[in-house]
Amino acid sequence: MTKGLFITLEGPEGAGKTTIIDMLLTYYQEQEKQIIKTREPGGIPISEKIRSIILDPKHTEMDARTEALLYAAARRQHLVEKVIPALNNGSIILCDRFIDSSLAYQGYARGIDMDEIWEINQFAIGNVMPELTIYFDLDPRVGLARINNTTDREINRLDLEKIEFHELVQEGYYKVIEKFPDRIRKVDASKPLEQVFQDTIAIIDHYLK
Repeated sequence: MTKGLFITLEGPEGAGKTTIIDMLLTYYQEQEKQIIKTREPGGIPISEKIRSIILDPKHTEMDARTEALLYAAARRQHLVEKVIPALNNGSIILCDRFIDSSLAYQGYARGIDMDEIWEINQFAIGNVMPELTIYFDLDPRVGLARINNTTDREINRLDLEKIEFHELVQEGYYKVIEKFPDRIRKVDASKPLEQVFQDTIAIIDHYLK
């Protein structure tokens, strides 16, 4: 059986990843592709419980290293319980966030050090990395404005950070792209939704050929 394809979608808050993933899922299901969507932190019950702890707006006292370790723990369980079995079954996996989020958010924006975050996550993921990552690039102020104008989106602890934090996250992502230029493709998320969707399909279809 052919091994599956692990695709991750990354970007700042409000970049539209979740919406695009839903659109991609429908698009490729209509093409009768074997495809699933999932998210981090979360995707399976244990990791969803960890997610609720990490993103609870009440947990403002959470230490940055505690946050990083919780993300890594959720990631490990998600991989062994959902991602790896799906890959071995030949599925295409669309995952909302993965290790690059930890590098940008906890490593760069929290000031821990990206190399330390990388080492923590190497213990968690082993040799499992996405074949393709799509980064949705958007001005943090635009992304936060989108969130504030969306009534059906839950506001989490990261949404409540100051704009300076979100600007550091974007800088962190740029550092990650420099580190992994062969894996990460950038999409301009400021374009109309349909154009962002088509740009994303073009990238993924290249890998499916």
